[in-house]
Amino acid sequence: MNDERKKDLRERTKAFALRILKLCASLPKSKEAELIRWQLLKSGTSVGAHYREATRARSTAEFVSKMEGGLQELEESIYWLELLVDGKIMPISLLQGLMNEANEVVAIFVSSVKTAKKRK
Repeated sequence: MNDERKKDLRERTKAFALRILKLCASLPKSKEAELIRWQLLKSGTSVGAHYREATRARSTAEFVSKMEGGLQELEESIYWLELLVDGKIMPISLLQGLMNEANEVVAIFVSSVKTAKKRK
C-alpha cells in the first residue's frame, strides 16, 4: 500500500472512531443502550489502533494478523450498530452513514489482507 493510501486509511479509521464516540455520547441512558455503548466504544475505536499497528508490522504475517484483528472489530461494530437499529434504540437514518463507512473499511481491509497473503 502506498504512503498516500496509508495516510487516507489512517485518517478514515480515526474519523470512524470519532463518529463512534459522538454516537455513543448521544445514546439514551437506558440499560440496553448502556450495554451497547460500552461494547461499541471498545470495538469502534480499536479499528484505527489495529490499522496503525498493521502499518508498523515487521512481517507479512504480523500485518495480516493486525488487519484481521481490525476486521474483527469492524464486524463487531457493525453488529452493535445493527442492534441499535433492530432494538429500536436509534433510527437507521441516523446510523446508515456510519454503517456504510464500516462496510467500506471492511472491504478495504479484506482486500489488503488478500493482497498480503498472495505476497507470502
